[in-house]
Amino acid sequence: DKNQINDIVNNLKKGPLDPNVEVVVGVPAIYLSYVKNILPDTIGIAAQNCWKVPKGAFTGEISPAMIKDIGAGWVILGHSERRTIFGEKDDLVAEKVAHALESGLKVIACIGETLEEREAGKTEEVVFRQTKALLPAIGNNWANVVLA
Repeated sequence: DKNQINDIVNNLKKGPLDPNVEVVVGVPAIYLSYVKNILPDTIGIAAQNCWKVPKGAFTGEISPAMIKDIGAGWVILGHSERRTIFGEKDDLVAEKVAHALESGLKVIACIGETLEEREAGKTEEVVFRQTKALLPAIGNNWANVVLA
């Protein structure tokens, strides 16, 4: 809620923040404009998801163009919750990453295994598969991507 957001923003404003580090805050879509208005310009804002195409009848989804329109420059894609709860597969995450980058957003691309996969000794296999799926989507655009 806004009270928690205000606490986080006030804490960030107090700092100190390392000037050599790009700080980005991931924000639920409904609060993107609010946070943009209260956060210093030295701190970036990331939407927590976006869709893979610029426009269309995708009720409830937000496009990279919408994210950019309110002044945010980042998006988080492929988060474990999106993968496990919403069933997003590697190819969909890659499509979202490609479109976000083509639209001029920077991307925090999430990779990682579930607890079950870790306990089964599949961490490297899963991380390799997820990263391999992202390679064509990222191409030579690594300067605009952070792997999380």
